[in-house]
Amino acid sequence: MKSIVEQLDPIFKPKSIAIIGASDEVGKWGFLTLDRSLRTGYSGAIYPVNPKRKEILGLRSYPSILDIPDHVDLAVIATPASKTPQLMRECVEKGVKASILITAGFAEVGNEGKALEDEVVRIARGGGIRFIGPNSLGIWSAAGRLNLYLQPAPKPGPIALVSQSGTFGGYLAEIANARGCGLSKFISIGNQADLTASDYLEYLAKDEETKVIVFYMEGFRDGRRFFQLAKEVVRKKPIVIYKGGRTEVGARATLSHTASFAGSEEVFGAMCRQASLIRAQETLQSFEMAEALATQPLPPGRRVAIIGSGGQCVVTADACISLGLEVPELDEEAITSLKELLPPHAPPARNPVDFAGSYRTALEEASAAEKLLSLNYIDGIITNVPVSPVAWGFQPTSESAAEPQSKAVKIAIQGAELFASLPRKYDKPVVCLRFRLLDNDPIVDILNGAGIPVYDTPEQCARAIYALAKYAEVQRDEE
Repeated sequence: MKSIVEQLDPIFKPKSIAIIGASDEVGKWGFLTLDRSLRTGYSGAIYPVNPKRKEILGLRSYPSILDIPDHVDLAVIATPASKTPQLMRECVEKGVKASILITAGFAEVGNEGKALEDEVVRIARGGGIRFIGPNSLGIWSAAGRLNLYLQPAPKPGPIALVSQSGTFGGYLAEIANARGCGLSKFISIGNQADLTASDYLEYLAKDEETKVIVFYMEGFRDGRRFFQLAKEVVRKKPIVIYKGGRTEVGARATLSHTASFAGSEEVFGAMCRQASLIRAQETLQSFEMAEALATQPLPPGRRVAIIGSGGQCVVTADACISLGLEVPELDEEAITSLKELLPPHAPPARNPVDFAGSYRTALEEASAAEKLLSLNYIDGIITNVPVSPVAWGFQPTSESAAEPQSKAVKIAIQGAELFASLPRKYDKPVVCLRFRLLDNDPIVDILNGAGIPVYDTPEQCARAIYALAKYAEVQRDEE
C-alpha cells in the first residue's frame, strides 16, 4: 500500500492538473479555479476541460479528460453533482492519481445526495484515486504555488490550515495573510467522503514545510483515529484546533453544512486534553497562537515578565493570570538594575515594569527586556512595540542623517535590532503589543523580519505565551 505522502503528493505537489468544468464566465467555480491557478504562478501544466469551449483564458480546452494527450496528476471537478460519477470513471480510465471535488449537492443535502456520494467513493477507490471533498472550495499549496480558491493567494509560510468550512476557512486564511502569517497549505476538506481530517494530519506531520497545524472542525468521520494520531504528531509539531458546533443549534447547523455530526462537547474537550491539543476558544485565536508557535522559542516555564505603561500593564497581567501563567515579582537586585532605565516618576519595577507613560527610546526598552530575559526565573516577555520615531513624527529618509531627528531614528533602529536578537540569544519568547498601527514603521518591520509576533491586544499576547508554554510542557513530558 502506498504511504500517505505518495497518496497525497499528487494533490499538493501535482505536475499537471485538469480542471473539469472550466469556464470563462466570471463568478463560476470553473472560472475561479482556473483563474486562481493562472494568477498565482502554478508551475505545472493546466488543462481546462469543457466540451463547449475550444479555448478558455488563453489555454486550449478539451472536450473530456480522456482527450488530453498528456498524463494528469490531479483532476479538479467543478460540475453539477449528478455528472460526478461518470467524470470520476473517466478519471480512473485516464489514470488520474487524485481529485478535488468542488461540487456540492451530496450528503449534506440528504439521503439522495448521500447515495450519490457513496457511488463516487466506490468508483474512486476502485480506481485508486484519493480525493478531497465533495463540497470543498479547493486548496492552496505553497510547494507548487497551486491556488484554487484564495484571493489573494497567501504568502508561503510554516502554518497549515485545515478547514471543514471552505468560506469560513478562506476568511481565516485572509486574516492570517493580513497578519503576515504565511501558509504552507490551506485545505477546504468539505464532506470528508474519502480523505478525512486524520489523513491530512498524517500527511502534514511529514510535511517539511509545515511547522504548526491548525484545524477548524465541525465533526469527525474517524475521531478515534484522529486523536490517536494526534498524540503522536504533537511530539513533533503543535496542533491548534477550533471546533464549531459546540451548542445544540450549532451542532444542528453542521449537519446541513458539511454532513457532520458535531458530537459531545465534553467528550471533545477531554480528547483534546488527552492528546495535548491546543484548543482555541474563539475563531481568530487559532492564528494568534499558531504565529507564536511557528516563530518563537519554547519557554522553560510559565513565568512571564511584562513591560508597558499604566493600564496596559494591569490588563496584560490579568490576562496572563487568567490563563494560568505566572507573573513573578522581581527581586531587589533586578529592581535596582532596571531603575536606571525608567523615568524618575515611574513606580519600582516589580513586574510588570511600568514606564509610566513617559517617552523612552527603543534602546532603553530593549535593554530592559534583555535584563529581564537574563533572569533565571523569567521564561518569556510581553512588551509593547518599542517606541518608534514614526510615532513622534519622525520619518527616516535617505537624507535623515542631516536632520536633527536622525539621532533619535538611529537609536530607535539600534534598539529594534537589539530587541530582535533577544529571543535567539536567550532562547526565550518575546511577543509585542501594538495599540496604534503606523505606516512605514521601521521598528515593526525589524521585529517582523526577526519573527517576533506583534499583536493588537494584551489578551492576544497572553494567549500567544500560553500556547508556547503549553506546548513546551508537552515537549518536556516526552523527554
